[in-house]
Amino acid sequence: MKKKTHHHNNAVYIGIGIFQGVILCHRRRLHLHHLLPFISAVAGCILFLFAVLSFLSPPINHDQFHSHHKSDQYIEVRSNARKPTAFLVPHSRTQELVRRNLWQSSHSQFYYGCSEKNQNFLEANAKTNPHRFLLIATSGGLNQQRTGITDAVVAAYILNATLVVPKLDQKSYWKDQSNFSEIFDVDWFISYLSKEVKIVKELPAINGRVVHPHRTRVPRKCNQGCYQSRMVPLLDKKKAVMLTKFDYRLSNRLATDLQKLRCRANYHALKFTDPIVEMGKTLVERMRKKSKHFIALHLRFESDMLAFSGCYYGGGDKERQELQQIRRRWKTLHKRNPDRERRQGRCPLTPEEVGLMLRALGYGRDVHIYVASGEVYGGEDTLAPLKALFPNIHSKDTITTKEELAPFSSYSSRMAALDFIVCDESDVFVTNNNGNMAKMLAGRRRYFGHKPTVRPNAKKLWRLFQDRDNMTWEEFVNTTRFYQIGFMGQPNEVKPGRGEFHENPVACICEDKESKSKSMILSKPDLESNDETDSSYEEDVENENKTREIQRLATEDSSVITNPENHELQEIFSD
Repeated sequence: MKKKTHHHNNAVYIGIGIFQGVILCHRRRLHLHHLLPFISAVAGCILFLFAVLSFLSPPINHDQFHSHHKSDQYIEVRSNARKPTAFLVPHSRTQELVRRNLWQSSHSQFYYGCSEKNQNFLEANAKTNPHRFLLIATSGGLNQQRTGITDAVVAAYILNATLVVPKLDQKSYWKDQSNFSEIFDVDWFISYLSKEVKIVKELPAINGRVVHPHRTRVPRKCNQGCYQSRMVPLLDKKKAVMLTKFDYRLSNRLATDLQKLRCRANYHALKFTDPIVEMGKTLVERMRKKSKHFIALHLRFESDMLAFSGCYYGGGDKERQELQQIRRRWKTLHKRNPDRERRQGRCPLTPEEVGLMLRALGYGRDVHIYVASGEVYGGEDTLAPLKALFPNIHSKDTITTKEELAPFSSYSSRMAALDFIVCDESDVFVTNNNGNMAKMLAGRRRYFGHKPTVRPNAKKLWRLFQDRDNMTWEEFVNTTRFYQIGFMGQPNEVKPGRGEFHENPVACICEDKESKSKSMILSKPDLESNDETDSSYEEDVENENKTREIQRLATEDSSVITNPENHELQEIFSD
């Protein structure tokens, strides 16, 4: 029936064309009578050609036309492969939806790191007992060990002891055989802290005798009084004591002078070796050549992380069996309910969910992203949705050659150190779990200028991702931005004393209140300012109020995976 109608229409078009030709000839016969045969022949050929083409061509599909038009403007994201979704993400960033600087924290210019010691701080020569030596055995991955090294400096100061350069963990999950001097500049470490804590590379002979240190362990979060009561008598008796499994063994709440020493050790004394620093700089330079700004994403979506979390990502029996096999490595892991873990915000976001969050926060698909990660579970299939949202995805492997990475590739800690440098230097750092690397970098970025650090509010976002097919993109954007208040690395975002000190080193961050006050007065619009300026100012004030309001909730909503059930389990979260 459709074909007959189609042919009938073509016949009508031909008739109309002939009729128009006759009229035209009639009007102009006085002037064009000598051209009439030629014109008639040409018109007839053209009409015949159109008739043939109309029979051969398919009918116009208006739905197909609109589909192509939409695909030029939107990316279709499917939350379920069996069910099409109406959730369409714009190709480009919608400028009117972004009212903030995407690459700088609000008022960050008024905050700075301040860890200088005061005049009453006793130096090493005045307080170190020559007969006390403290040794530590670190635990976990690179960043977990970094917390132990930093805290060991403070512990030695509290105990008036000489610190022996820490031994790195070579037996944990990563099996990295590197020693301290292969990761950190040991000479710089010793010299920078020489006036505060005496540090030696090896345990010397005591009274002409070789001493084997007494091994023990202090409780987690041990404060100054705890160390003095437990360790001073033991050091006076044994002379040399090694503290094992030394990570998070120092309280978050210490006197300000001790906290500042902690910061000097972490942010100034601990420097990577020259080869690591140079390679790290090369990676950063290559990212800068690609774009003025870039995001570093600690994706943390490897199989070991997913196995530990006990979460389920829709991969069926294959996923369950593979992750269960990995879970058997940790004998003390309890069976977990995947749905409950997800509701509690304990599950890492999928690469697709991370991409959607970033697009909702205002980052366009032209943004370049450096992914700091091991082998992603599911490989390219898992990364494909993220790459659809952000095509410019890079990693160590894509911006270097195998020859350049050869000195580092066999050592997990050295590879982690390269990622650490790039993440630290990035304009925006995004973490997908609140493990040790995330905490260390969050604290460091606060200390050195409050550079934006985005941590997904997974406890709130999980339901939003579940319901995304039932909302427009604009609704998704507005809700995401509201949920992320308090999770963007803004100044004063975390209440003093909350969380790990390494993540929020509040005692080492100062505020230039006078300059801030002047700036706020100058930026406040007067009564004659236009509506656009007024609304912008009001929105800034409203956002600041929201940030203060949500500080308590932000802390409460933090993923509880940051407190693993025991030390053995915590190691998997280190990097």
